[in-house]
Amino acid sequence: MAKALSVASWNVEHFGATDSRRRKPKKPVEPIVEFIASHNADVIAIYEVVSSVVYEAVSDAMPQYTFHITEGPQAQEILVGVKRTLSAFFTQKLEFKAGQATLRPGALLTVKAHGKTYPLLFLHLKSLTVPKGFGLRDDMTQRSIDFRKRLDKAAGGAGLSNYIFMGDLNTMGMNLTYSDRDVTAAEELHRLRKRAARRKMSLLEKSATETYWPGSGSRYPLGDLDHVVAADHLAFKAFGGTPVDVRGWVDEGTNAQRDAWAAKYSDHSLLYLEIQR
Repeated sequence: MAKALSVASWNVEHFGATDSRRRKPKKPVEPIVEFIASHNADVIAIYEVVSSVVYEAVSDAMPQYTFHITEGPQAQEILVGVKRTLSAFFTQKLEFKAGQATLRPGALLTVKAHGKTYPLLFLHLKSLTVPKGFGLRDDMTQRSIDFRKRLDKAAGGAGLSNYIFMGDLNTMGMNLTYSDRDVTAAEELHRLRKRAARRKMSLLEKSATETYWPGSGSRYPLGDLDHVVAADHLAFKAFGGTPVDVRGWVDEGTNAQRDAWAAKYSDHSLLYLEIQR
């Protein structure tokens, strides 16, 4: 099958954060932009953008793309780029903020490729394992799944929309102090799979389970945080038998190399996928 559309989704830790005194990026932007560009994806989504420096650097280095960015009182934004050869419409979806003004909105890019329309929703959901964090994340997840009903109606019938949502979904579970009712990360993912299945969607398998590297000296574990959820009827290119290829620190052989990669780029690996016609 031929490619219809390729997508890269990446949480770049505090991308563009500046030194308060010199007002220069704490981490060089150029290597990160080069890594993004190297995948040559038709659509790219970058999470945790915290400075206009990023928008300027990416748009200057990748002139073949049109870029859009979310705006609001939140500290971190989502930057979305689409190749100029494609027809696309960008919408900031405030309903995915779950009524909390400072939460990140969803970034919806509706792309037309080879005669078909693909609604792509990019999300950076609430983190933390405390009940409030879990509750907000749970609410935003359900809103994202239920959004397919609206898209199906616009597409002319149930199950017809080529809907995909993806990003840093922060599936880290919930910790209730002095309680035996904790929710593990695995249980949160199982809940996500069951809920998605009700809308005929699936959590796509990745080439590597963990996408978050806390550092070799950290007390925090590896995290299975970044995901892609897609309509069941869509087909994808297989990368080693899985539809989502994880690229980044996971490709490094030693902990020291992983630490160095994370310090230069991000503590999250990038997700890459190709939708087939």
